[in-house]
This record gives sequence, structure tokens and C-alpha cells, in this order.
Amino acid sequence: MNIKKYFWGLNEKAIKEVKNIIRNPEHPMFVPRFFTLLSRCDNPKEVFSLITKEQFVEVWPKVRRYWIKMARADDFRFWWETVYEQLLKDRKRYRHPRGESMRIFKEIGVKIRDARIKKGWSQLDLAQRVGISQPDISAIEKGKKNITLETLIRLCRILNISTLPTK
Repeated sequence: MNIKKYFWGLNEKAIKEVKNIIRNPEHPMFVPRFFTLLSRCDNPKEVFSLITKEQFVEVWPKVRRYWIKMARADDFRFWWETVYEQLLKDRKRYRHPRGESMRIFKEIGVKIRDARIKKGWSQLDLAQRVGISQPDISAIEKGKKNITLETLIRLCRILNISTLPTK
């Protein structure tokens, strides 16, 4: 990547420094230098030749806050925000593979839904008793939410569920 085209006006030594800074997200000058690069570049291929996509996902929230504070080149910020969101979506797909664990979530969700209906409660009624939101109850019943053991125990106690599906 020819970094000179994004950092015009810098001498050779400064350009070399910028390259090293951008390759090190821990560097104190990383955020301002990376902001400058992103505010002038709309080519992910070039950016990801300097840092990995995983590093980008990790540093973007800091860079975004800095960018908003600087209040410049919003169109580029929106562009990179979209890239970030797409990377998050791809990462989520990768991290949550379909399979055995998803099946068990669905089976537990059905058991919870059946017990709730048997008591004549709405999702909102159950949510208020458990201390979580109604959309969370909906996601749990569909097997789409990975809940804590504490939440599962509260649900089971409130619904009088003594056994859960196993593998």
C-alpha cells in the first residue's frame, strides 16, 4: 500500500513512522493516525493490508469516538461504520455455528414456552416475574438467546420446571 497518498505533506521519515504506528493499535498515536487514514481512504483492501479485520473491529469504537469529536468527513465515517457492521455480522455468523447447541436451546425454549402457557401467562408476565425483558423471553423461547445459568434457574423455579432436555 502506498501510504504517502493518504499522508501528504509528510517527509519520508514521518511516513515510515506512520506505517509503524498504524500497524500497532497499542501505540498512543494509533487512533489519530488511523483516523486520518480512514478519513482519506475508502478502500478496505488497502486498510486491511496494514491491520487485520479483527484488529479493525477491536479498534473501530475508539476511532469512531475520536472521529465524532473531530467532526470531519462524515461520509467516510459512515462508509467505515458500514464496513465495521458487516465485519461484526460476519464474525457473529462465524462464532455461532448451527448445530447441537442450537438444538438444545430450542428444546429448552419450547419447554419454557409450554410451562408459561400452562400457567396462562403472557411473555410480558413471565418477563416481569423473572426480571428480564419481554423480547428476551421471546428469543429464549425460540432458542435464539444464549442465557446465563442464573437466568435459566430463575425461569425454571418460577415455572416449576424440574427437568430440562439433554443431548
